[in-house]
Amino acid sequence: MSLQITLTVDIVVFDADNVLLIQRRKPPYESRWALPGGKVEEADLTLEDAANRELKEEAGIVLDEIIQIGTFGDIGRDPRPGRWVSIAFLAIVGGTAPKMEAGGDAADARWFPLNNLPALAFDHAKIIAVALKKIKTETIFE
Repeated sequence: MSLQITLTVDIVVFDADNVLLIQRRKPPYESRWALPGGKVEEADLTLEDAANRELKEEAGIVLDEIIQIGTFGDIGRDPRPGRWVSIAFLAIVGGTAPKMEAGGDAADARWFPLNNLPALAFDHAKIIAVALKKIKTETIFE
């Protein structure tokens, strides 16, 4: 029996002291809040293309600059069978936050204050923590 590995992307989008979350329409974690993201598809030429596609599908926005911040693949991070490995990206929007429109497998998309996050699906609290640490300790956008 071989292990099935599924490659996904997750995108942390910050606006001042807020983070963009989507409400999941499907299991697992149906109705829970999560980062925008999903499976990398064969048509995605790059991982950045996959992240931008998911961001557009689930929140209706496109961002000019996203950067890769880490890989998350711990056993059990996703309750579905197999090993789910996510490449996480970070984007920061300044000025007026882009208008969002939930779509795809997202029932809703909205900004949440970082100091008042709902319970999150998967390991998304960990991914947000890593993104915050990167912002505080590294010069990541030049």
